[in-house]
Amino acid sequence: MLGRRQIREKVVQTVYSYYQNPLKFDVLEKNMFSGIEKIYNLYIYQLNFLVALKELAETQIEIGKNKYLKTDAEINPNQKFINNQVLIKLEENPERLFFTGQYKQLKWDLHDDVLVKTFQRMTAGKRYQDFMKEDGYSFEADQKFIGKLFLRYIAENEDFQEYLSDKELSWYDDIHIANSMVQKTIGFLKEDEESRTLIKMIKDEEDKAFAGKLLRDTLNNWEANEKTLSGRLENWDLERVSLMDKVILSTAISELDNFPFTPSRVIINEYIEIAKVFATDRSNIFINGILDKYCKDLNRI
Repeated sequence: MLGRRQIREKVVQTVYSYYQNPLKFDVLEKNMFSGIEKIYNLYIYQLNFLVALKELAETQIEIGKNKYLKTDAEINPNQKFINNQVLIKLEENPERLFFTGQYKQLKWDLHDDVLVKTFQRMTAGKRYQDFMKEDGYSFEADQKFIGKLFLRYIAENEDFQEYLSDKELSWYDDIHIANSMVQKTIGFLKEDEESRTLIKMIKDEEDKAFAGKLLRDTLNNWEANEKTLSGRLENWDLERVSLMDKVILSTAISELDNFPFTPSRVIINEYIEIAKVFATDRSNIFINGILDKYCKDLNRI
């Protein structure tokens, strides 16, 4: 399972959106959980993209077999890609199949331009061609290949990201979360085990309660947290701190104050990583310094 960083990210995003466009708390909280659900949809959509690449390869093989005049490669096609054990496990995963059956818009059309162009780029690439030339089958090799394929043609593909943001605006900000979920899913697969369950950001009621409480505490204690922050600024006015930095710091301070069983260093490290995603290049250093000073003042372990 993923840790709680992704939940913290969504809380930070929600608090930031509140100070851009204030809403009633119940609406704000509902929007946050709706956004979390949309990340799961994106995650399934990306897994379906990998499966669709396999299906497209199978279709190409069938087209070649049915030609009147066939080349040797079409008579005896290389099936190493379509027999990739990781792709087969993803294809057969019951949770993916069930969820896609419920939300058919997450299934890829094999004629989709983005899918076809990605398939063409992939099959023309050196990594794919080298993989296809390798003798034998190894689960570890299959896993490594699919992991790199996902990174190259999906996670780092700007055209793919733009396509996703056109489908669902919130996906643009959350694609890095879904990417992490897909990468972990690929890495967690075992050769001798069925792939039965997938990753969820909110895995139980405890996670849901954590997200709701952290959001509420951060909003309710905003003014107090600003005073806490202001008292620890050296030669710097609170007005000069960016809104995003204040949001990250206020959320972190709220967690330090209201979740005593989580070690302070864990909390600080989580918000440093969040700052690397949402804030400026030097924000993580600034945030680390403020939170470290606050914990020392509180003698917070």
